[in-house]
Amino acid sequence: MVSRVHKRTVLYRSIQKLRSITNSHARRKTCVIQDASEYIRGLKQKLEELNQLAVAAAQDVIDNGPTPLLKVETQEEGFMIKVVSERNCQGLLAFILEAFERLGLEVLQARASCVESFCLEAFGIKENNTLHVDVEGIEQVVSQAIQNWREVTKQC
Repeated sequence: MVSRVHKRTVLYRSIQKLRSITNSHARRKTCVIQDASEYIRGLKQKLEELNQLAVAAAQDVIDNGPTPLLKVETQEEGFMIKVVSERNCQGLLAFILEAFERLGLEVLQARASCVESFCLEAFGIKENNTLHVDVEGIEQVVSQAIQNWREVTKQC
């Protein structure tokens, strides 16, 4: 008789713990257990999402961090191209200048810093023998140069 009462008491306390952990308001034991099962499934799903985010964050660090920001503006006679990154991007300047050459842009004035962070501001004009060059075209070619630089530096 004592052991049966003891078992009931232990079961009642266990159900109460489940109820408090899962915030269940169910009265029947089976409903509390179902709520606990759904709670566990939700926790598993959150854990999987967090693991995916952690893997994505780790992959971003491995892939040389965030992509440098690119902004191209039309000026009176040419284009102002700005590329900014929070970290040093060794070798990126060469890739961008090669992209300018492919576009047929003549750089009249440029300011670059590659010490702790990367910053490039360049003013370029179209050379006489080049085809139509617009902001979207410049953004596309320079973005491709940045992507090529990322691939090359990833291999090193």
